[in-house]
Amino acid sequence: MSLQDELNAVRRSLDELNRKVQELEQRAAGKSPESARSAPADSSGMVTIPDTPYDGALWTDSDDEGLGARDRHAP
Repeated sequence: MSLQDELNAVRRSLDELNRKVQELEQRAAGKSPESARSAPADSSGMVTIPDTPYDGALWTDSDDEGLGARDRHAP
């Protein structure tokens, strides 16, 4: 199998995976796959991040990544 054949097979597999994931997302949202196919797909890839601060409780007992744990010192 040539490299181009392998790349085409990977593309087909990724397309199929993407289609299955979309169907699962629609099913989880309570919509039928038929109605999902008729709706235009959002291809912007944009994710809205709120400006509100995160709850400080999310960071309780967390370590500063790259700095190590608070109660230990570097060797």
